[in-house]
Amino acid sequence: MRVNFLIVFSAIIALIVTTSCRKNFEYSPSMGQLTFSKDTVFLDTVFTNIGSSTYTLKVYNRTKEDMFIPEISLRNGADSYYRLNVDGVAGKTFNNIPLYAQDSLYILIETTIEITDNSNEIIYTDAILFDQSPFQQSVELITLAKDAIFLHPNNWGSNANNITLYTDENGDEVSVNGFELSEDSLHFTANKPYVIFGYAIVPDEKELHIDAGARVYFHNNSGLVVREKARITINGKLSNDKERLENQVIFEGDRLEPAYNDMPGQWGTIWISKGSIGNTIDYLTIKNAQIGLFIEGEAIQNTESLVIRNSQVYNNGQHNIWAKQAIIIAENLVLGGAGSTSLQIENGGHYNFTHCTIANYWNKGFRIVPTLTVSNSSRSNPELHFDLVQLDFKNSIIDGNTAYELELTPSNDKLFNFSFLNCHIQYTQDQLPAEDGPLYDFLNTDYYSNIYTGGNLDYFKPSSNDFRIGLDSYVIGKGDQNIANNVPNDLLGTTRTLTSDLGAYQAIMKETSE
Repeated sequence: MRVNFLIVFSAIIALIVTTSCRKNFEYSPSMGQLTFSKDTVFLDTVFTNIGSSTYTLKVYNRTKEDMFIPEISLRNGADSYYRLNVDGVAGKTFNNIPLYAQDSLYILIETTIEITDNSNEIIYTDAILFDQSPFQQSVELITLAKDAIFLHPNNWGSNANNITLYTDENGDEVSVNGFELSEDSLHFTANKPYVIFGYAIVPDEKELHIDAGARVYFHNNSGLVVREKARITINGKLSNDKERLENQVIFEGDRLEPAYNDMPGQWGTIWISKGSIGNTIDYLTIKNAQIGLFIEGEAIQNTESLVIRNSQVYNNGQHNIWAKQAIIIAENLVLGGAGSTSLQIENGGHYNFTHCTIANYWNKGFRIVPTLTVSNSSRSNPELHFDLVQLDFKNSIIDGNTAYELELTPSNDKLFNFSFLNCHIQYTQDQLPAEDGPLYDFLNTDYYSNIYTGGNLDYFKPSSNDFRIGLDSYVIGKGDQNIANNVPNDLLGTTRTLTSDLGAYQAIMKETSE
């Protein structure tokens, strides 16, 4: 019995070896028969010295014969800025790659490009070569690389400037590693984009100026901190092209691939520290951060923490603006989608919002909090209460894709003064608790005047944070003209001196492509 088993086992081994040898012997070299999923691979725009995403090329053997590819290489050779991975093996040159009949293999492609001359951007090209002449086939590789001014800590591992940003709802401190901007780095121009690694700190007694058209990109877990005695001035201007926004200042993440265009949480926040006053922002777009603007103030301040006009903050993972005991003046401000509250006001303060659109149509997850929340205490320390000296919304829109988009949480022992004049407020008042009734009684003239809660707002595309309004919007002409005369043009420069619509935009005809 044992002899028979050994005979059978030996026969199986012999068959495997014979079959394996015969299979290898039957491979034939490719002779130009390969086909590809793409004839050109466009790797999306990257910054110089920052790695790209990974792109895929699929190589097919559509014949009925097993083959091997004698060589796969890069046209630019070992000096190429591209990197390949062929069926799990990394390198730049590969030999005798087997490819079965009617089968395929994957090639993964990445790049990190260095701009070595004075160009602001270059188009870098190469090609993946398959085999050699006369049967050589190729797939082109193309990448646009941009030069930039890179700002980062001198010592990446240093915790010398470790700072606590804020305390979250669980009482945990959120800290980051920062570095102070040098004297010659306190003026951002539009000549080249800026890429920030870590938290760039505007030092005490210093001011950061940012010119119209500047582009500032933040790496993961990066941001900007304005110290207690420092300030920031952003001098964006009205743009002629609503797509390019050539004169606006834009803050966003440093991944330029299309997949990252509307991905929230790519970077940290812009933090205006307690005691920082006189900050001004005009024509700024902030998007795809964790928190767009985090603004702390002090009760003893008599000067604005921030004056912000003609700006948009949207698609941030937590809040678009989080204000704590701040003094803020806002005009023609759009706060769009956010993973939590779009505008969160804590610890009281003093606020004036005129012709603003605060509309949270978040579609990247489940949102359980309103668009606008106002409290004179703090989530992290609800025992401490502060005066809400005054909160005014005028000719504005408070809206979103839930039934209740306003939450007011007063403390009985502190001031809680607020008013909404000529505003749309998304709020369903069914089954309102008796104790909350007076706060949300839109007929109570102590708090409200000319409040609208229903009707078609006719946004252009709220899911994409485009809150322009069309000619079918029911808020057309519902603004108080005396208030509008103080903000005579909307976010796009359209006059509102003859008649004023609610929100940051005057109604216009929708484009046919919308």
